[in-house]
Amino acid sequence: MSESPFLQRLRDRLGERVACYRHGLDVPVLEIAPEHWLEVARILRDDPEFAFAQLIDLCGVDYLGYGSSEWDVGSATGEGFSRGVEGLGPGRFRWEERPAGTEIPKRFAVVVQLLSLQHNRRLRLRCHAPDDELPVVPSLTSIWPVANWYEREAFDLFGIVFEGHPDLRRILTDYGFIGHPFRKDFPLIGTVEVRYDPEKGRVIYEPVSIEPRVNVPRVVRRDSRYEQARVEEHLAREGDKR
Repeated sequence: MSESPFLQRLRDRLGERVACYRHGLDVPVLEIAPEHWLEVARILRDDPEFAFAQLIDLCGVDYLGYGSSEWDVGSATGEGFSRGVEGLGPGRFRWEERPAGTEIPKRFAVVVQLLSLQHNRRLRLRCHAPDDELPVVPSLTSIWPVANWYEREAFDLFGIVFEGHPDLRRILTDYGFIGHPFRKDFPLIGTVEVRYDPEKGRVIYEPVSIEPRVNVPRVVRRDSRYEQARVEEHLAREGDKR
């Protein structure tokens, strides 16, 4: 597909500051390295040709195991396609046995959605944190102050550190919460459970007592045999009444 005029203008203005220019499913997408993150963001906001004055969303992404699936639907049996579960999906594997994504070079990324009311145009930015063990990305609060709470949410849920943030602390989880619940290796059952202890007279935290398991959902399909049986049963009842 040929490059759109708008994407070409972005390429001419930003050059090699952007690692990748591409068309997304709905909007153009720019892949930006952390060292150019703030510079590119400032140009997109201040250049009259772009005028992306509004940051409408910012979120974290964990690409651990990206592209892999625990559902086996590649082969058919006498009863249809298999719905078996391998039990290696997000939250069901140990860290040392974690699946490795092949299409994404880094695990954590920050994705930003921008809006230009002046030009009626949207744009998506993505920046991968260079270190998977301690993901750090520059904060956008100096350019779009509204990023403050969005970055705190990404820090809380994914553990992404935003360098230069004026007040980086948790915003959704409880005080003393351990871990980051949106990471793919965070257990689905959590790590602690809360209950009220009548002897101590307060709420206490304990390790979870739930045994991890994988549930296979029941699939309900339309089957004419059951409908025919209901019709025959109804006719039989009507015949008995007569």
